[in-house]
This record gives sequence, structure tokens and C-alpha cells, in this order.
Amino acid sequence: MAPEANEGDGDHVPSRWPEHRIGVPINAMHWRNLTFLHWPVEPARIEPMLSPGVRVDTFDGAAWVGITPFRMSYLGTPAPRVPLVPGFTEINVRTYVRGRDGDDGVWFFSLECSRLPVTALLRLLGLPYQQSTTDQRRRGTELQYTSKRRSGQGWFGARVRVGSRIEVPTEFEDFLTGRWNAYSRAWGQLWRTPIEHEPWPLHRATAHCSPADLLAVNGLPSPAGEPITHFSPLVHVRVGPPRPV
Repeated sequence: MAPEANEGDGDHVPSRWPEHRIGVPINAMHWRNLTFLHWPVEPARIEPMLSPGVRVDTFDGAAWVGITPFRMSYLGTPAPRVPLVPGFTEINVRTYVRGRDGDDGVWFFSLECSRLPVTALLRLLGLPYQQSTTDQRRRGTELQYTSKRRSGQGWFGARVRVGSRIEVPTEFEDFLTGRWNAYSRAWGQLWRTPIEHEPWPLHRATAHCSPADLLAVNGLPSPAGEPITHFSPLVHVRVGPPRPV
């Protein structure tokens, strides 16, 4: 059952609406057939894994670990549109954090990706991309995602059934999905990268998955039970330049 009350710290409240407008994006992305899989975790288990300068964000007293598989159907220049690489499936492992100024965002433990140029470039920017074999297949309202690192570690599989459209997301659903900054650490510095896209078109969903290997390779505990699951068919993303925090 989803939590019913926010026990956060009174900082900026996550919202389905973008926090900022990105006038000059550095690139554009299309995130297609994206599934949110979330489990509660004790905040004390997550806090030591974060970079100095960010702290775990909580809802109903819990930190939330997510696995988010999706199809990157476009990655390239904003205008004119020039794709940099062919489409691929990405699967990221994440939690939610606050910066020193109270801004909320995402902290990635890993981003599993099959495109070597993407992995190599974004690792230079402090994002923990991992070279993996990833796949997504869809049949009607059911999707299947798989991932395994080239080392043989971090296997992940999920079967997701998409349900009805959510007309008005709850505060908890906004907490899990309404994030407009990605934090990372590179060259001894904490960075915040802003993103912008239309509000998530969210659907209810159910999932049967095997997350233990992927979570374990990231130093995270095995979850108890099936995840809280949401699905979104497509958003058009604009990414701003990273800024030091």
C-alpha cells in the first residue's frame, strides 16, 4: 500500500510540473515506455552511500530505491534534430535526494546502457554508466525488460502490465516521479544537471521482477515484496548544462 502522508523536511515539494525552463539545452532525449519500480528502504541504509552535499529525501519516513527501465528512442541535438546514437534501452538504479539549498533531485547508483559511446562520455561527467546488454520488448499492454552487465554481473528482469491512466497523481506519486535535477560528482565537485519535460502521463501498472542481482551489485539490499509500479508512454526531455553546487 502506498504511503499516505509526507514526512519530509519542509523543503521544495516535488511536483509533476517542471521547476525551471531550460533556455539553451545541451541535448534532447525522448524517454519511451518508461516504468518506475520502487521499494522503501531505511534512510540510514542509503545515507552513507551518497556524496557529500546531498542528503536522502524521504516520504512517510522511508527512503525510496527505484529501478527505472525505458527506451531512449532519441538522444541528440535539440534543434535541428540530429540523433547522436541509435535508440537503446537504459535501466537506471536511483534514489531521491536534497541538496544543501533544499533542491530535490535524483541520485543514480548506476545507469545500465548498451551504447559504448554514451557510457564512455557520461562516465566522464560523473554519471555511473555501466556497459550492459539491455533489452525491451512490448506486446500489447505487457512489457519485458532485461539487463546484464558485460562482466556477467547485475542481471535484471521485469515483466510489467500497464493499467489505467492516472488523471490526478497523488502527492506520493509526485514524490516518486516529479524530479527535475540529477546530482552527480566529478573531479572532486558536486554537480546538478537540470532537466525539463512535459508532466508525466502516468498509468497504474503491476510488475513481477527480479531486482536482487542489480541492486546487490550497487551495494543495495534485496527488497521485500513486489514494487510500487507506474508506467509512462513517452516524454520529450530537454537537458540543461551541469552546474557546480
